[in-house]
Amino acid sequence: MEPYLKTFSDRVGDWLAAGSPESDVVVSTRIRLARNVAGYPFVARLKGEQAAELAQVLRERILGSGFAEEAAYYSLREASQVCRDLFKERHLISRELAAANAKWERGVAFGRGETVGVMVNEEDHLRIQVLLPGLALDAAWERMERADRALGERIEYAFHADFGFLTACPTNVGTGLRVSVMVHLPGLGMAEREMKRVFNAAAKTNLAVRGLHGEGTRATGDFYQISNQITLGRSELEILEDLRRMVPHILKYERDVRTHLLRDQRSSIEDRIWRAIGLLRSARSITTDEAIGHLSAVRLGVHLGLLPDLDAGAVNRLLVLTQPGHLQARAGKELEAAERDVQRAALLRRVLDGGNGR
Repeated sequence: MEPYLKTFSDRVGDWLAAGSPESDVVVSTRIRLARNVAGYPFVARLKGEQAAELAQVLRERILGSGFAEEAAYYSLREASQVCRDLFKERHLISRELAAANAKWERGVAFGRGETVGVMVNEEDHLRIQVLLPGLALDAAWERMERADRALGERIEYAFHADFGFLTACPTNVGTGLRVSVMVHLPGLGMAEREMKRVFNAAAKTNLAVRGLHGEGTRATGDFYQISNQITLGRSELEILEDLRRMVPHILKYERDVRTHLLRDQRSSIEDRIWRAIGLLRSARSITTDEAIGHLSAVRLGVHLGLLPDLDAGAVNRLLVLTQPGHLQARAGKELEAAERDVQRAALLRRVLDGGNGR
């Protein structure tokens, strides 16, 4: 197993920081740009020698661009599954890249704090990403413009005067921009009618609601990603404006439901939250989905002021550190599912009882 994995298993990226804007509901803001290199076929049509040449060129130019502070590149071609899972759990690579075969070089580069990164040879040659804590659309876009400019000075992008940036998937042609916010909606999760209103409102403004790890995934622990669906024919600022208009409504819906539940069903909400923290502090074995579900309730309790002794940042970190890849990296070996469940429970007990989780 890769020796550097242990360092990742003990810490998380800066995008999980507590106390960020609107962080009671919005966990993070992500902006992603799809880019391809002029003169090369899309990834699905790359040949062996061509793929190796492109990967080498991209690695050198990405690291030489200064797109992020203290950037490092990690090859995924021969990476262990634990390594791929860990990077996916940290939202540094997509689940598609984590599962991709090793026909040719694929990789990821990211800087200190993991707020800026680049996936290499996923669906497109480059997927540039900025990931910031809380609701930070303007700050994320400003950071993305700097990264895109730095990379574009060293890499000639495939661009068409009429269509814009050329991408492997037609839905990304144009700006190649995907903007998303990860939101925690436990209140709406208990109010089905209100949740449907949010989903319908999002669809009417060309926004998609997806699960924790993006397209094709389900919501776990009431965590959702809300993102734009269309890029062709729309400018970057128009896409950003869609999120600026919609996200405040979602925040209001969620907060209103939380207020009503706390007022009208306080004993039921308190029971749910205290059962969750009690189980997490005492369980000897717990699955990933169980842990996320209970951590979701605990996170709600923290932001409702019902668990004043708990740190919101610690709860955020546990959502990542209890994932399978992180537990195996911490152990330094692959673990069976039952072993992971025991290790996960032990970590939860240590952290939630005031330990540091090591």
